[in-house]
Amino acid sequence: MSYDVRHRLADLRQAFHRHPEPGWREFRTTARVVDELERLDVDDLAVGREALSTADRMAVPDEADLEPWLERAREAGVREDLLERTAGGHTGVVATLERGEGPTVGLRVDLDAISMAESSAEDHRPATDGFRSEHEGYMHACGHDAHIAIALGTVEAVKDSDFSGTLKVFFQPAEEISGGGKAMAEGGYLDDVDYLLAIHVGLDHPTGEVVAGIEKPLAMAHLTATFEGASAHAGKAPNEGGNAMQAAATAIQNAYAIPRHSDGMTRVNVGRIEGGTASNVIAEEITIEAEVRGETTGLMEYMRTELERVCYAAAEMHDCDVTLRVISESPCADSHPALRDLVGRIAREVDGVERVVPTTEFGVSEDVTYLMERVQENGGLASYLVVGTDHPTSHHTPTFDVDDASLEIGVSVLAETAVELSKRRV
Repeated sequence: MSYDVRHRLADLRQAFHRHPEPGWREFRTTARVVDELERLDVDDLAVGREALSTADRMAVPDEADLEPWLERAREAGVREDLLERTAGGHTGVVATLERGEGPTVGLRVDLDAISMAESSAEDHRPATDGFRSEHEGYMHACGHDAHIAIALGTVEAVKDSDFSGTLKVFFQPAEEISGGGKAMAEGGYLDDVDYLLAIHVGLDHPTGEVVAGIEKPLAMAHLTATFEGASAHAGKAPNEGGNAMQAAATAIQNAYAIPRHSDGMTRVNVGRIEGGTASNVIAEEITIEAEVRGETTGLMEYMRTELERVCYAAAEMHDCDVTLRVISESPCADSHPALRDLVGRIAREVDGVERVVPTTEFGVSEDVTYLMERVQENGGLASYLVVGTDHPTSHHTPTFDVDDASLEIGVSVLAETAVELSKRRV
């Protein structure tokens, strides 16, 4: 790969890093992706509403949260036609490159950033090199900026290769809130994909290491439970109230007492509680935010059902009503061994790759599993690979950064795998 290409990949990644946007608000990010794909002259571009199923979006913010980000993108000079196509929380792109007869190879990457203030410390490279986040309170702390740059580099590399077939690249919004995977899986563009590759950088794997395909991503569901009771004076007549605070506290305590399942690992956590008015008022309304996870989709569903049962019981115990909502969720889907093995064989021949790990347990959740599951249900194969990168601190921390050398490795592994898939059936 030439110096110019390496430099362009680094510039792209740093440009996306400088302008992070959270889930369903990636208006400027989507527009920059479209600009780059138009420069590469791909054969088809589905943008926003065209790229996904509106009805299957999850965790979509309300208009009051969406509009400021849309205006910020407009002020940055984003084309009005793209703002119209993405308005209302319809971000994301599907790019199609057609190169004659052959299989359809898909690649999925994610677009969104995290609600986290980025470090301005002198030893934090984005701060010292001038590409620290310009959107205070948000940053690319998980490597999605690198994923976008790698995907764009892969389109260019495949276009310049002897690839025969169709390449579809899914630039998915709202991964961090598990909101976009199902919508993109249901958008129709995935239905003819024979092979799907997905990628993540880092995850404690150093530059030069590639994991050919992860296994056991945890199925997950985010839920809210809103307890509604009746307010009363806490000193004069506490008996006249329906104590929503007590109901929520009971639900939280009992959530952690849900029996773990003998069939595999399960998790539950209540991470946020909000409500109440004053110390001398019986709380009328309290909302908790929780998540459940499982080693399989069935185990996650067991935990979700048990958590819902706990909440209903707590509400009844304290004379309250409760409204439960599943905000977002994702299933479990493993990388296919045959495709994983091919990725490993290709990676071993890529410059800069020093070690190939055949597979490893993921240990967290990712809504790419909706796309993987759809491809597998249609008879295709999917693999989620990890391209190692030296990152000075863990993911989701204010000083997270990636090694630009990993961008070139990611492009080479993906593009060469796509070319090989166009020549043979796995």
